[in-house]
Amino acid sequence: MARAGTGGEGPRQGALLVRCTGSSHEEAPVKTDTIAAIATALGPSGVAIVRVSGPAAGGVLRALCGEASPEPRVASLLAIRHPRDGRLLDRGLVTRFVGPDSYTGEDVVEFSCHGGYLTPRLVLEACLAAGAREAQPGEFTRRAYLNGRLDLIQAEAVVDLVEGRSPRLRQAALHQLERGLSDRVADLRGRLVGLEARLVHHIDFPDEDDQPVPIEEIAAEAEAVAAALGALARTAPEGELLREGAVTVLAGVPNAGKSSLFNALLGVERAIVTEVPGTTRDALDAVVSLDGFPFRLVDTAGLRESDDPVERIGVEVAGRWLEAADVVLLCVPARRAPSDEERRFVAERAEVPVVLVRTQADLADGVAAGGEVPGAAASVTVSAVDGRGLDELRAALPRLVFAGLVEAGSDAPVLTRARQRAAVEAAREHVCAFARALAEGVPADLAATHLRPAESELEALLGTIDREEVLDRVFADFCVGK
Repeated sequence: MARAGTGGEGPRQGALLVRCTGSSHEEAPVKTDTIAAIATALGPSGVAIVRVSGPAAGGVLRALCGEASPEPRVASLLAIRHPRDGRLLDRGLVTRFVGPDSYTGEDVVEFSCHGGYLTPRLVLEACLAAGAREAQPGEFTRRAYLNGRLDLIQAEAVVDLVEGRSPRLRQAALHQLERGLSDRVADLRGRLVGLEARLVHHIDFPDEDDQPVPIEEIAAEAEAVAAALGALARTAPEGELLREGAVTVLAGVPNAGKSSLFNALLGVERAIVTEVPGTTRDALDAVVSLDGFPFRLVDTAGLRESDDPVERIGVEVAGRWLEAADVVLLCVPARRAPSDEERRFVAERAEVPVVLVRTQADLADGVAAGGEVPGAAASVTVSAVDGRGLDELRAALPRLVFAGLVEAGSDAPVLTRARQRAAVEAAREHVCAFARALAEGVPADLAATHLRPAESELEALLGTIDREEVLDRVFADFCVGK
């Protein structure tokens, strides 16, 4: 995938990246050429949008629509013509945004034309003929970042908002886009700057009339900041699962009702269900939303010894999925007690929650005695036929896998990417090193050397210092037109 802003006269050329204090950008304008892209998916639809951004956006507008210049932020119905031969391409709504009050911070024009496969392409081709170049993936949002319209956390939230498949990820992305996480990070950075200032006062002005802050108070504040960073870092495992979906493996012996449960949780018939043991030879997976949280359900082959080479491969695939699982649903028919092997299965997986699912309750006169399995995170009796217990299972899974997010609520700041986690954890390590140095009696000026790296990690998280490789990684995930 092409990286945004590389090659040619991209947005990095002549750019002066932002330097910042706290959470506000002090930006110099980014010198760029003019870019264009189709901002909506191609295909049958009522409307498609072709977006243009850059200093020549107004010129592109005049080339396609004549001298009539719409009022900023007012949609105007105009004929859209090819600049070379004047042929009519479409008649659509055209909206003009004047920088810096636009998504990118530049002059922007959006052509809202009819959807489909051909018309949006023709309008884009006309924009290119008028002097724009085709945008790279993520280039519009990259320009928004470089021009101080978004920080990096907000830019990443745009991707999650566009690509997210669960309501809770959408809520987290909206919270980040509204600076919920950014403000929290900026506040922690500000507290570190305050610590540094107090330490400087303590070192450089020990004899001033206004007494310097006691070193014990500085150490206590450092420990409080480290604790806050630690609490934020602990949201990362569940936050990253919001983006990826919690791998939920349905395991058990053949004919334990795994495929029926898989279909019931999905609400559609994806897996073949028969009374013949070993029907499932490969793993089937699909994403389902439970209480707004994403779960990647994986229906695996029955766990047993087999002479069938294809079935053996299926069992090996099941083993690999079990190694990657975030939660396991061990399916045991309700008509019998769990076997010794099934009990060992649970005991051997203490690091992953295993839910004992007593399946096929509709076929049993009652749940067989001896069903308690030490180490199981929960036990639920279900029937994929009459639906009993399914709601209980759907409610139990989010509480097991996303317990922290369920308790914190949808408005709490949450880290959703490995980049965010790494920066917060690194900042915490530096602050902890600072606190340890003070406790060990290290001279204050030497201990202070740990504070600036901590601040830098949080600045990199917000994108207020230039780390080109970080920018490339962030914006490579975008689609063209964003």
